[in-house]
Amino acid sequence: MSEFRERDLPPGRHHLLREHLLTEIRQSEKQSQKSQRRWFRPALIAGAVAAAVAAGVIVASPFGGQSAQAAPSAETVRMLKEIAAAAERQPVQKDIRDDQFVYIRSKGGYLGVGGDGPAKLDPVHPREFWQSVDGRHGDVIHEPLHDLDMERFDPDIGPGEPLPESATNYRNLEKLPTDPVNMLDWLHKVSEGGESEDQNTFVLVGDLSLESLMPPKQAAALYLAAAKIPGVKLIDDVTDADGRHGVAIARENDGERQELIFDKETKQFLGERQVATEDTQGFEKGDVVGRSAVLERVVVDKAGKRPRD
Repeated sequence: MSEFRERDLPPGRHHLLREHLLTEIRQSEKQSQKSQRRWFRPALIAGAVAAAVAAGVIVASPFGGQSAQAAPSAETVRMLKEIAAAAERQPVQKDIRDDQFVYIRSKGGYLGVGGDGPAKLDPVHPREFWQSVDGRHGDVIHEPLHDLDMERFDPDIGPGEPLPESATNYRNLEKLPTDPVNMLDWLHKVSEGGESEDQNTFVLVGDLSLESLMPPKQAAALYLAAAKIPGVKLIDDVTDADGRHGVAIARENDGERQELIFDKETKQFLGERQVATEDTQGFEKGDVVGRSAVLERVVVDKAGKRPRD
């Protein structure tokens, strides 16, 4: 198994990489009509994302300043309050140990492009992720479509080594604020990328929802904090990668809308979707350029172990 040293970005931050590369494509198109493009996909492990940052692959958007978007509507805020209340009521497995792993089974497919070819949407495919509870044990991904066959992307960390403030393992998330104001401050502080601060923060809300286990009180604060992000809006009916219908908390930025999908009745997180909001080389306005669905989230004893094993 290959190993990477970088731990500065949480596992879910592959969405940031995809968004920055889309921004790079758009910027290149404004400067040239040539079709040369980088290969990219969102299903990247944390080390690969950090390596891409170090290599200069991610570039800041020329529109990366604060966007002048409206505050969420009263209807959107009400929905986020309901989502937060449902998150706070979620039961948590008792006696979670530091040496255990959060197992997340999902399916999805995102935009990918290779060489000079047109952008293509990956087929919906399975993905399994084992995240270390204490953040000190190597996380594991199983995603055959992208040749991640029980791939361990982070080595173990010794007890004396500090974890980054942005770490999204369960123990670190337990330390986060339980009120929305301080939670929003933390999100602003640790979110990264070449987009506006508001967009980077909203993307991080999605990443935490998708591939982490949020303690109930912190989860509630997370969604109440999202209600304070300008540009966030409610969409009544959206379908995730598993065909489930739900409501979406969405935000549009630089030609793309990110949608966080929640069950209409239980208000539990289902998955996410990205939709093009303008024509760009390789896809058109209204095209889905990414979708996912979380199917299972539970704590297991070791990396590679499944609840049904």
